[in-house]
This record gives sequence, C-alpha cells and structure tokens, in this order.
Amino acid sequence: MKPLLQYLQGTPRTILTGAAILIAIIAFIDWRIPLPYFGFLYLFPMLLVGTVLLPWQIGLMAVFCTVLSDLFDPLPFRPMIISLFQDALLFMALAGMGMFSHAVTINLRMEQKNRQRIEQEVAARQEAEEQLEFLIQTSPVAIVVMNGMGEILVGNSTAHRLFRVGAGELVGRNISSYVPALSHVPSVEDTSQIFRTEMQCRGQREDGDIFLANVFFSTYRTAMGPRLAALVVDTSEDLRNRAEYGLEQLMAGSRILVGAVSHEVRNVCSAIAVIYQNLAQNETLGKNQDFEALGSLIKALRKIASLDLRQSTGGFEARRVDLTGILDEARIVLEPYCAESDITVNWQIPGNLPYVWADRQGLLQVLLNLTKNSRRALEGRSLKRIDVLVTVEHGIVAIRVADTGPGIASTEKLFQPLQKGAEATGLGLFLSRAFMRSFGGDLRYDPEAPGCCFVIELAIAESTDVEHR
Repeated sequence: MKPLLQYLQGTPRTILTGAAILIAIIAFIDWRIPLPYFGFLYLFPMLLVGTVLLPWQIGLMAVFCTVLSDLFDPLPFRPMIISLFQDALLFMALAGMGMFSHAVTINLRMEQKNRQRIEQEVAARQEAEEQLEFLIQTSPVAIVVMNGMGEILVGNSTAHRLFRVGAGELVGRNISSYVPALSHVPSVEDTSQIFRTEMQCRGQREDGDIFLANVFFSTYRTAMGPRLAALVVDTSEDLRNRAEYGLEQLMAGSRILVGAVSHEVRNVCSAIAVIYQNLAQNETLGKNQDFEALGSLIKALRKIASLDLRQSTGGFEARRVDLTGILDEARIVLEPYCAESDITVNWQIPGNLPYVWADRQGLLQVLLNLTKNSRRALEGRSLKRIDVLVTVEHGIVAIRVADTGPGIASTEKLFQPLQKGAEATGLGLFLSRAFMRSFGGDLRYDPEAPGCCFVIELAIAESTDVEHR
C-alpha cells in the first residue's frame, strides 16, 4: 500500500491525469498489438481513479474501459453471448478494483485522521500535564495528594516548606503525621459520598511545631484506587491578628467606659468641691483635721477623674474614609448573619457617596451592634426586615438603621451603661455612641420612626481636609 499512500499525497487532478495517460497507453498497446485480452491492464488506472472518484463515477470509468477493451479486440467476430459474458466479467473486475481502491483509500484517510488526532491529543495531554505539574510545584499553597490509606503520593515544594521536610522526603509518608484530621476523611471505597469541602484544623510540622491550618480537600476515584487531594494554608498569622484586634477593641471599649465613668465622677467631684469650699468658710471646720483630710481626698479623686473621654479612646482615630467601601464590607458581614434568622436586609444606598470622617473598624462595630439588637428584637415576629437608608444633607451623612420590631418603650436611659433588664451586657448602645463620638460622629434614636430606628451621623470630609483630625 505504500505506492497508494504516495499517490494519496498528490492532488486529485494529478491522479486523474496519470490515470488518463495510463489508459491512453494501454489503449494504444491494445490497438497496435494484435493479441487478445489486453483489457486486464485497465485494472491499474482503475486502481488510481478509485482513490479520488465517487462510486458512481468509478462505475462510469469501468464502462469506459470495458468499451475501449471491446473496441480494440482483435477477434471481433464472436458469438454475442460469449462477447457479453466477457464484457460483463471485465466490467465487474474493473469496477471491483475501483471500489476496492476507493474503500482502501477511505480507510487509509480515516486512519491518518485518527492517528493525527491521537498525536494531537497525546501532545495536548503532555502539555496539560506539564502545565499542571508546573502549577503544582510553583503554587504558593501547599498541595498534597494521598491514597486511600493516607500515604502521600504527591507533595509540592510549598508543602515541604510548610511541614519543614527536606526536598522529596514527603512522598511515602502518612498525612496523619502532619494534618491528623485528613486521615479521618472517609475514602470513596468506604462511602458513596464524595467530599469537596473545607475545614479548619490543627497542623503539625516535622519538628513538632503546631499551626492552625485551613484545608480545602476533595475525594475522587481513579483506576489506581481512591485519592484525596488537599490544599493546606497556614492561617496562624490570621488567628493572631484577629486575637490582637479583638484585644484592641476590648481595650478601646474599656478606655471609653473608663473615660465616661471618669467624666461622671468629675461632675460629682465638682459638686462636692463646691460644698467643701462653702463649708471651709466655717472657722470651726477649717481647723478640723478630718475636714482637711476630706479636702485632700476630694483633690485626689478629682485628679483620678481628670481623664477625658476623647483622650481615652485611643483605639479609634478619625480618618477620611470611603463610606461606600465600608458599607460594602458591612453588607458582606451582615447579610449572611441576618439570613441565619430569616431576616431580610433592604439596602438603600445612593451612588457617589462623599468621603466622611470615621474609623473603619469602629463604624463596622457600630453597624454590627445595631444589627445584633435588631436581630434579638425581631425574634418571633412575622415580618422580619431591616432597612438601611443612607442620606446626605447639610454636610452630614446619615445612616438610618430601622427594623420592624416592637420599638423601645422608654428611651430615657437608652444610652446609659449597665442598665437593669438589658438582654446582653448593657454596654452595646453606650459604647456604640461613644465610638461614634470618639471620631466626631454621633448615634441617636429616632422615636418618630415606626419600629425601632437608630441614626448614625457622620461629618463629610472635604477633599481639601487633612488626613487626620
């Protein structure tokens, strides 16, 4: 079949031209040499034309070659039945050769296409495997692949650094030595459930150092058995940052509370000092040692109470911030929180909000505290909705947080700390207003709005203002 394959490389015009020349040569030989039955030579051109012609065209070419063979037959005078029988045999032989060539050509072309497709698929697979291997080895995330027994089959360079294992030494070890929780994930052979999830658990390095790990893993089945692929991230630094931030918030709240108490104590001390000065005019009391000691105690108490509220809020500092960005972060935090209690949050935020003076974390804490209060108030209500409306007017940006709860019956001591009958600590609204005032804002209650409505007021920060107040 090699000659046939070579002809297949040519164009149809070239093949048909060669077949025509070959037919002409055979017809000339049949005409010039007076020997019978040169018609079998037409099998060769039929072999050629079968590679490019359609079946009905092959049949016409077989008829044409049969006519040529009969035309140059040196023994034209034969019985009609014999002549027809010979012509029929020749036609079938020529047509059969052409159809055979046609079928072989189709199969060869299909084989070529299949071979090319297989070669392309193999090349694409090799390229994909190389890219995947490069991605795994250069990934900043630790990637490990294990079998059903927990034995590590693949571990990238980041995994070796995370577990503090020498290069290439991780393969063959059991994952239970580094992430024990992964060794308890059921294999696809033990359960029909396929896991594609994440978890936070304890990780351990080769030297015994423990870290907090976020693990994204999935189980799957291969021809070689069950597999477990996992991405491991060390989140110890995030845990420390959250703990430090929580401590800073606690300290900031404590300083604000101490500052507020000091403010009230200072007022009481001022009143006591006035009474003390009036009593000091009495000569009898002025010479009394106990009375003088009382004066010293009053001075000491005033000194202790001299801490100012604004000076005690070192945890927050007013900055020129993008209110739209803060509200976007609030939506990310608050909507899933409210969805757990089937509460709908309706946000009405206009576009192009101005920059305001605020502290990003402090404002988020206030919004979260108001949402928690609304969540408690909406328990057992048929209509559970929180509306957040932002308006801009007279140099102030107002954020109204209203819910469909029962409202507040008495507002006289609403923002006082440690109230009797408070559902939580009794400090939420007190600290929230203190947070707002610490960076120049305010928090007030709107008694005329339906349900329960609190208004956060923030000063607009012009573009020409300095960064810090």
